[in-house]
Amino acid sequence: MPHDILVLTEADLRKAVRLDLEAIDVVQEAFRALASGDVIMPPILSMDIPQVHGEVDVKTAYIPGFEGFAIKVSPGFFDNPKIGLPSLNGLMILFSAKTGLVEALLLDNGFLTDVRTAAAGAVAARHLAPSEIETAGVMGTGVQARLQMIAAHQVRPFSRLLVWGRDAEKAIACAADLTETLGIDAKAETDPARLTAESQLVVTTTPAREPVLKADWLHPGLHITAMGSDQEGKNEIEPTALSRADLYVADRVSQCEKLGELAAAIRAGVWHGNTPPELGDIVSGARTGRTSDDQITICDLTGTGAQDTAVATFARARALTAKAGTTIQS
Repeated sequence: MPHDILVLTEADLRKAVRLDLEAIDVVQEAFRALASGDVIMPPILSMDIPQVHGEVDVKTAYIPGFEGFAIKVSPGFFDNPKIGLPSLNGLMILFSAKTGLVEALLLDNGFLTDVRTAAAGAVAARHLAPSEIETAGVMGTGVQARLQMIAAHQVRPFSRLLVWGRDAEKAIACAADLTETLGIDAKAETDPARLTAESQLVVTTTPAREPVLKADWLHPGLHITAMGSDQEGKNEIEPTALSRADLYVADRVSQCEKLGELAAAIRAGVWHGNTPPELGDIVSGARTGRTSDDQITICDLTGTGAQDTAVATFARARALTAKAGTTIQS
């Protein structure tokens, strides 16, 4: 029997969905649900395609209480810019949590992944960063560098921002964009050690396979969110930093042991701690987060299927309110 399916293009979604506090709160609830133990979230299906410098990730999760669940397919083909195409694209399929019928096809080209990833960074900052932040720093100069700072500023407003990147011109451009967007003093910084020293919040947003942030740069009152390591072999934070921090938090321990900064620390033989708390544990209050402003904290974000289900459900609701998209019959 035919049923309605809402088809949303990237343009539709950009009109309906904003990286605002409501989006951040929805992603926070996904983390809270993860801590309950009732979420069904299989391991990431990840396919590396070295012949074409590409990779594909598939993520999903069922969250009790959410009207739908999403399956996301996220390809990254990193030679695409050479032929004028974006590196990242993809789509999400939203199914009814009651019937399993397809409810929406979200042709977002990675836009929703960008939103939910930045929202997760804001959740980490809200629960782990010092209560007052004067200076924030971001390592990386791409879309996620911009969005992470836009999201973090909503939960921990800062008046000064430093941007570091391997390409100095891109760092200058990123800082100029964020100055205009946030209305604060943002400038490029050529020395990542100085950026770290002067910041209370640092977010790393790079595809690095060698650390861009060193353990010796850690200082009291610093929170680091690392979100670039989402594939085996990637590593943004020097492994010894994890054990030197007062608190290390994973978005999902089973993922971070394979894909995140924790994986690099385990490989290097420098992680000797107990099972770390997950971000959902901190959000729910099941585990203790930052207890004083002078602690050093690190949050390792590899990206979870629960975030995708949360943002897809949120996007459909926002689109229906905005009367966006096209309805087709199955």
